[in-house]
Amino acid sequence: MAGLGGPPGGTPEGGPGGGEDEYRSVVFDESFVRAARLQEFSAQERITDHAPAVRRRPPLRRAGLSRQALILVLLIAVAFGTAIYMGVRHPYQSSTGQRAAEPVRMTVVPLAPRKRVPGADDAAFLYAHSPAAHFRTAAQGIPLPGARRTAHFSEDQVFNALTTAKNYIVRSALDPEVLGGEEVRSVRVLLDPDQLHQFDESFEKPASDGRHTPTGWLVRFDPARAELADPEIRVDGSLRAVESDASTLEVTADHTMVYALRPADDARGEVSLFTLRRELHFRFDRDDLRLHQTRLVASYVQAGPLSCAEDAANQLRPLLAGQEAGAGVPAGTDPYTSGNATALCGTLAENARPKV
Repeated sequence: MAGLGGPPGGTPEGGPGGGEDEYRSVVFDESFVRAARLQEFSAQERITDHAPAVRRRPPLRRAGLSRQALILVLLIAVAFGTAIYMGVRHPYQSSTGQRAAEPVRMTVVPLAPRKRVPGADDAAFLYAHSPAAHFRTAAQGIPLPGARRTAHFSEDQVFNALTTAKNYIVRSALDPEVLGGEEVRSVRVLLDPDQLHQFDESFEKPASDGRHTPTGWLVRFDPARAELADPEIRVDGSLRAVESDASTLEVTADHTMVYALRPADDARGEVSLFTLRRELHFRFDRDDLRLHQTRLVASYVQAGPLSCAEDAANQLRPLLAGQEAGAGVPAGTDPYTSGNATALCGTLAENARPKV
């Protein structure tokens, strides 16, 4: 006989007392109940208001989801704005997208000596007896002038332009690796990207066309002909910055540089002096100032002693101590003065030679 706690025939199969409860997997937790759309009125509410057994509850507002959606929209907007800004201000884009890069105008004038090139055993002796006796050495000979603000550029921007121009001069005319023909990249990185194609073409296919002349970009000697006898190159000249318009600064550099050279691979050979006067015109827009780059607009070079028969476009092949050029043009050109040569080859003036 069944006890008081169970049905007369015992617990039926599948009931709570045995087998699996078919409703055991259904759990009505608090969140499930609150999310229900229908809610049953209490007995008192049905008696008092004669209301139906159930009422419809308003849907729950998902405040958390709305905030997440708002944050997502803001993140997308910020990312989109950043992409636009980076596209407009990309460091490899020109700030004036419609302006075509003007090719650099280059002139290299060899100066031929009328007599044999003087030489000595000591570079210091030659310097002391030449017009370069009072010149400073290396970068000290390229002092920066005082930077003054202009109508549209700050003092710092003018200073950046002068500093970048000086860096270009130092790297392109005073670096021993550049002078020896081993290095060009240190000069290349200072140029505006719009000029890199012309720069690369000049060294891949050099030509005396005033556009693709390596010695218009930088100073380099034929390493098979000559090498530096003294790393303390003598330099004298000036830098000047002006504002050409509201978006452009221009810097003019005019320097005379004197190199002590000896025959290549001959440490005991006589030393001679090689004089080069170089006038460079640089242009800077605001992107160039920010990136410390420049556009070389024009390059004018007088250099000697050189032979007029030698091509000075790719490398300078100096005439060294005891050598002579033969016949030259009648007029003499003095690279220590600011006068321009009137021919594609000139004669080195007598007063530009060391008095030895």
